[in-house]
Amino acid sequence: MRNRRRSLGLAVLACAGMAIAISNSPAPAWDRGDVDTFAVLPQGTPKIEGLTVGEDGNVYVSTFDPTGSAPAQLFVFNDSGKLLRQVTIAGASPATLGLGFNPVTHQLLVIDFGAATVLSVDPNSGVSSVFMTVTGAAGLNALTFDQSGNVYVSDSFQGIIWTTGPNGPKAGTVWKQDPLLTTTGTPPFGANGIGFNKARSIMFVANTGNDTLVQIAVTNVGGSLLAGAASVFTNSINGADGIVLQSSDNIWVAANHAE
Repeated sequence: MRNRRRSLGLAVLACAGMAIAISNSPAPAWDRGDVDTFAVLPQGTPKIEGLTVGEDGNVYVSTFDPTGSAPAQLFVFNDSGKLLRQVTIAGASPATLGLGFNPVTHQLLVIDFGAATVLSVDPNSGVSSVFMTVTGAAGLNALTFDQSGNVYVSDSFQGIIWTTGPNGPKAGTVWKQDPLLTTTGTPPFGANGIGFNKARSIMFVANTGNDTLVQIAVTNVGGSLLAGAASVFTNSINGADGIVLQSSDNIWVAANHAE
């Protein structure tokens, strides 16, 4: 099981481009491991974008079809790649992106990119309700959580990290807005994948159009995480997209324009 899960993580990143490992400290030679096909979606399925692993060990993915008309689909696989179920996300647009289980409330949250909202979705039935709304011409993309279950969502078009509490429905508030989270590059997506380091003293944000990984200093004040200065952590990740931080604080970045 240990090797299988390692291969799964690599395959997930590889499907969006190439996997890049970045460490804050020197490390021995990197063993890439084996990369294999984990699962094949049913024929005719739209593209998938969002992916998360639940506490049950199952893998959850949602579909992204910005030119479609039918609501997005949620697929659930076991850790061997067997399709367990496919459900329609009721009330969703055809285009969903990031998703994840809140570690405190255990809700499955799915970003509805087409409607610029975050949905709370029943992973068994697909029944959904609006969890968070935002203002402006938003391009909501990826999400992460803090130790209290507060939710943080990247906005690729407005260069904003939105936040709200663990219980919706609520209007999101601006946690951080910065020019480093915007882009005039190609593709026109700024802030994308997001995640905290283990100490939650830094939030990392991928900027797709700028090919950068941005770091935002974080201060914990009475259990509330406050955003500080933003700076470029590293450059030249070709289409920096989704990110994953390991417990060792190594950072994996999917480069969606790399070959």
